[in-house]
Amino acid sequence: QERAGAAPAAPAADGIFALPYQMKTLDNGLRAIVVRTDTPGVVSLQIPVQTGSRNEVEDGKSGFAHFFEHMMFRGTPTYPADAYQAVIKNAGADQNAYTSSDLTNYYVNFTSADLETMIEVEADRFQNLAYSEEQFRTEALAVKGEYLKNYSNPMLKGFEKLAELAYTTHTYGHTTMGYLADIEDMPNQMAYSKTFFERWYRPEYASVIVVGDVDPSATMAMIERHWGGWERGDYTVEIPVEPPLAGPKYEHIQWAGPTLPYLINAWRGPAFDTRTPDTAALMLLNELYFGPTSELYQQVVVRERWADQFFSQAPMNVDPGLFAVIARLTAPEHAQKVTDAVQATLVRARTEAVDADRLAQTKSRVKYGFAATLDTASSLAATLARFVSYERTPETLNDLYRTFDAVTPAQIIAAANSVFTDSNRASVSIATSDALAGANGFGSIDEVRRLFMSDPV
Repeated sequence: QERAGAAPAAPAADGIFALPYQMKTLDNGLRAIVVRTDTPGVVSLQIPVQTGSRNEVEDGKSGFAHFFEHMMFRGTPTYPADAYQAVIKNAGADQNAYTSSDLTNYYVNFTSADLETMIEVEADRFQNLAYSEEQFRTEALAVKGEYLKNYSNPMLKGFEKLAELAYTTHTYGHTTMGYLADIEDMPNQMAYSKTFFERWYRPEYASVIVVGDVDPSATMAMIERHWGGWERGDYTVEIPVEPPLAGPKYEHIQWAGPTLPYLINAWRGPAFDTRTPDTAALMLLNELYFGPTSELYQQVVVRERWADQFFSQAPMNVDPGLFAVIARLTAPEHAQKVTDAVQATLVRARTEAVDADRLAQTKSRVKYGFAATLDTASSLAATLARFVSYERTPETLNDLYRTFDAVTPAQIIAAANSVFTDSNRASVSIATSDALAGANGFGSIDEVRRLFMSDPV
């Protein structure tokens, strides 16, 4: 919902985000959002940029969205790195950043007295980032070190392999870190780094979110003063469309070091969308069938102890993402039992309507549990940054949960039948042995579902 002016906007009283806010699109395309909260003396500034590994469409150039998460701390002519960090330290601020498939978010939490200083120094680094080739090479080597450290974790290596299996065309086929070959070549890509920054670090792809003990009108004026001169860009790119998954696909990773075995199963799910029930239905399906209170979790983790870690995640990506189910087995011989239990659960999800009372209780628990996390300026701002990154409006959050409230048992079944099909699965197993018996032991979910639906009983 576009609000070009800066007049206070009042979300519906029943919205999960119900605080008034000011939102304005500056002439250069920057989206500014200011929310006043009852958090005396505390402010959070979040700057989500609609640039993640999804944007890395050129061969040999993966990993640059994450790379700039690092480079953005290298300073500017006005505030070199040491001077910038001194400002942050003197303010006693908490600062960091993260990169995902779809966005890069920068945040700083501080006291109200330092509001304009923080708005100013953040605006400066987004508009005037400067670094030498030596600094560039140093950071590129640091990124390689981070990759090697992260991917000494078997589960992260499993997700890297899973992305390669699940995508042949789309940029979700590489993880946020990028391909190792591209990272190794990154020290030679100084010129391209400038190109990437000039393309994506532009106001039309960014939002400035201020939440906390502030005067909204005065804060909006500060944002306009310090960010209004940022030059708009004109770069767009067509993200390749991924064809349907031609699965099932499976690969095993033999791990050289000690590890418990892992099973990672994933199914391609729909893109994030608040206009259809699919995203919300899969969120609920995830909780009902795979969450800690589910029968599957209780069987696999609590009663039988086939796994000591078991979790799942529903897709929430800009483009079709993965519904992943991950189990760390307590012993290799449990692989087939866990696979059978997951398969039986998916058959139920595709064929059996959820009890209406249980669905209502699950909606309430998930929704109000989520709302309870929005109790500080930083947690609220961080949540807004995540959801604002889709369409640059806080109303995305409210739209999602309005759809969530309206999901029916039939819509959950429809979502399950759309996603959990035989050909739509990609699986990875990890163990110290050269194979893991039962890891690829799925029978045909489609066939079991067909027989169930044709059974006259």
